[in-house]
Amino acid sequence: MRKGLLLIFILMFSVVLDACGADKGEEGSTENSKSAEQTSDSKWSEIQEAGEIVVGTSGTLYPASFYPENSDKLTGYDVEIMREVAKRLGLEVSFEEYGVDGLLSAIKSGRIDVVINDMEVTENRKKEFAFSDPYKYSYSTMIVRESDLSGIETLEDLEGKKHGGGATTVFSKIAAHFGAETKTYGNVANDVYLRDVANGRTDFIINDYYLQTLALKALPEIPVKLHPDLKFHPTESAIVMPKDASTLKKKIDETLNEMRKDGTLTKISKEFFGGKDASKKPEADVKEIEGLDL
Repeated sequence: MRKGLLLIFILMFSVVLDACGADKGEEGSTENSKSAEQTSDSKWSEIQEAGEIVVGTSGTLYPASFYPENSDKLTGYDVEIMREVAKRLGLEVSFEEYGVDGLLSAIKSGRIDVVINDMEVTENRKKEFAFSDPYKYSYSTMIVRESDLSGIETLEDLEGKKHGGGATTVFSKIAAHFGAETKTYGNVANDVYLRDVANGRTDFIINDYYLQTLALKALPEIPVKLHPDLKFHPTESAIVMPKDASTLKKKIDETLNEMRKDGTLTKISKEFFGGKDASKKPEADVKEIEGLDL
């Protein structure tokens, strides 16, 4: 039985055209336009033909994607959002589980159609993938030892300390930005992360505010806590798709917009985030991190 806890060209040319050449150029432009349109439609057409959308998620990220105790049914805020999106699009949905570092690679290889796993939208990721409109707004916080806050008073104090997380996550990039080293993990339940902070194998864990709050509530016996003073890096989470899947993106965005307007996003959020609405931007005073390349 698994128990999920807390715990992602430009082509330039010049041509001299005569009247005949101009006609050919317009014809070629039309053909290129049709080709681009066909490419953007291919992923959506493939999903429609199959009647199913294959979704990548971790299954170990409470409360976004996890298995409740004594249950073998995957659930969570992200999972239930994706189920509702698929239902409204007239599709079946199946979930494939990967470690956090393997989710985006699985999109590139074509093993899955989309990813939903509290994946943050960043400028670097947008160069390689398409993102839906955000379904979750939050910010980053930090889990530290209860006894001494792991010796951390400011973000600058992270230099030389050990961070627990995935190698390619935004949170590990934040840690590295301030001079910390990340201890990486496979697709493990996130109580492992918390215990390593408590016993000194690592010093802190940067992650999403909502996820960390609920993880601590679920494991009160581990002597760790949220840092009381550090709120930073406002975030938006979205569904990740192949870069050229513009038709799929349009369909998903329209569906998420419907779910926002009719209150479905709010309802699902309150179910998994202790009555809090993560589908709306938080009102907390959150620090932007200058010079962070994401």
